[in-house]
Amino acid sequence: MATDFGDPADVLQLVDIEVPPAGPGEVTLEIRAAGMNPADYKYIAKGPGNNPSSLPIPLGYEVSGVITALGPDTRIASGGGAVGDAVLAYRVRGGYATDLTVPAKDVFAKPHPLGFPEAANLLLAGATAAEMLEVTGVGEGDTIIVHGASGAVGVSVLQQARLLGIRCVGTASEQSFETVRRYGGIPVRYGEGLEERLRAEAPGGYAAALDTVGTDEAIDVSLALVSDRSRIVTIAAASRAQAENVRFIGGMQRESAAFREQVRPRLIGLAADGKLEVPVARTFPLSQAKEALRLLMTGHPGGKLALIPER
Repeated sequence: MATDFGDPADVLQLVDIEVPPAGPGEVTLEIRAAGMNPADYKYIAKGPGNNPSSLPIPLGYEVSGVITALGPDTRIASGGGAVGDAVLAYRVRGGYATDLTVPAKDVFAKPHPLGFPEAANLLLAGATAAEMLEVTGVGEGDTIIVHGASGAVGVSVLQQARLLGIRCVGTASEQSFETVRRYGGIPVRYGEGLEERLRAEAPGGYAAALDTVGTDEAIDVSLALVSDRSRIVTIAAASRAQAENVRFIGGMQRESAAFREQVRPRLIGLAADGKLEVPVARTFPLSQAKEALRLLMTGHPGGKLALIPER
């Protein structure tokens, strides 16, 4: 957990805490993998909104594992549940752990096609992607821009959009083009001349732009190519969104949180049917959480990362 605000290398500590027993409406999990997301380190970064009274802060919003205990008369969100069942949980608090007691309403049976590291990384990125598609109102036959198409949220956008009959043109580095193609997108290199390259891929224009990277280039090009600003959404450029009157969404917003909670069963169903994959680039032992966060903070981990508790 973070004992202060700042660089994870300076403020993270592994500590021993007694896991409370599962009460009514709760489940205790033996964690097999903890998903990692940029929100983990952003939440503890130094900034004007820091509240010292919130310290120490446990990290990790999503996990996968097996049930070790259920509270009295308790069922998990997907129904039933028994000791030994493989599950995933989101949104939780303190997922960087070996064991955790969480609300049963946030626990779902693990989709069989996904391993534990993949399952632990399914829902935060997947729910964010689903919300981006939802708020822009895109549908079958539309062509959209996906900035950062090879990243975790971008890859989920590509897969979910393909199922909806949406054509995606995704910005990425050239070394990531194959990832974009694999998940149904048309890759376009970001950098100088991006607007012209995007125009060439969609002479009929773009219905919407979904930004997962937050660069000025992504916002500028989106404004140039999408006339309706209500159909430009970003998850990474809050200040530009406010200045340009485009949509910014984040998991701490009430509407976003409500949508992301209700969309969980649909995403899990897609993964169970083999229609939603989660590319995992690398796993780290839980004891190397600092090193894993350093890689995540580069912005180029090559896929999702997961922490594996040592036992």
